[in-house]
Amino acid sequence: MTDSRLAGVTVRVVGTGLLGTSVGLGLRARGVDVVLDDASPAQLRLAIDYGAGRATAPDDAPALVVVCVPPDVTARTVAAELSAYPDAIVTDVASVKVAPLEELAAAGADLSRYLGSHPLAGRERGGAVSGRADLFLGRPWVVAGHDAIPYRGGALVEDMILDLGAVPLEMTAEEHDRSVALTSHVPQLVATLMASRLVDAPEAALGLVGQGIRDVTRVAASAPELWLQILGANSAFVAEILRDLAADATEVVRSLDDLDAPGARRALAEQLAAGNTGVARLPGKHGQDRRFSQVIVMVNDTPGQLARLLTHIGEIGVNLEDLRIEHSPGAQIGLAEIGVLPEVELRLTEELASRGWRIAG
Repeated sequence: MTDSRLAGVTVRVVGTGLLGTSVGLGLRARGVDVVLDDASPAQLRLAIDYGAGRATAPDDAPALVVVCVPPDVTARTVAAELSAYPDAIVTDVASVKVAPLEELAAAGADLSRYLGSHPLAGRERGGAVSGRADLFLGRPWVVAGHDAIPYRGGALVEDMILDLGAVPLEMTAEEHDRSVALTSHVPQLVATLMASRLVDAPEAALGLVGQGIRDVTRVAASAPELWLQILGANSAFVAEILRDLAADATEVVRSLDDLDAPGARRALAEQLAAGNTGVARLPGKHGQDRRFSQVIVMVNDTPGQLARLLTHIGEIGVNLEDLRIEHSPGAQIGLAEIGVLPEVELRLTEELASRGWRIAG
């Protein structure tokens, strides 16, 4: 493709892990000249072999540098790139934005050419081997503006984001870090703490595992080394939310310890209701604030059954809004939880039942 907003521009990507390789692959698909660099020669060669870009040449003059390295070396790498390429705009994709900006300011770096950013995208596996040209498609990508960079200075960063199919969102560095503390960093810790309860859990309890515990603990499988850096760089905002969470947990424990105490059941009920209210605020499909009804269908755990179910839903003429699969321990059966608009729930249930599907609940 040649319809890139960065046509004729050279983009330098430093760090060829999942994000860096995906940036390179996405831009190369648009015909952009991408130069790759990495502290690991083997990782660099692998990303080049995958087609994410080419090796650095002595006469390279990139207009945009994208730093995709771990959070603890982000500021240092950005500073080096600002110095090496005095005509380039430099951005980074680290998951925290306040710490790099403050470190760069303290070091006297040229902030008029630095604009931090953060794509809200990823995969369970890292490295160049997991890179995908469409990784950022439709995903939010925060641009953390600051007073030192002129509006036009950030235009290349936004052009890159749009070329990659992402949705640019403007925030200050502090707004970003407070937001991800609430929506990403604290959930990571909550999942980790809950998953750690399973370490010594009896086998009988693990035999009762359902979708609830899987949902709560899914992200606990993330790499501890990376999360130590992320949490360390955003510790103040994370700790602030955890203190509030701990206070709520203490109130719940107090209620459970003596449910017959005056107000105990009310306090517990209000916490549960607050949870309902919070979930209702989560954006739905396409960011719409709309709730879906759930139809749960029993599906035999054999090849082709899920495909047959989805085909029948399409033939009925109902749009699938969401889908989750839960496997039943010890049985060759799964439960497909299908999200649909409330107004079509009854028709879908009746039509599926008439086609032989078993509806649960």
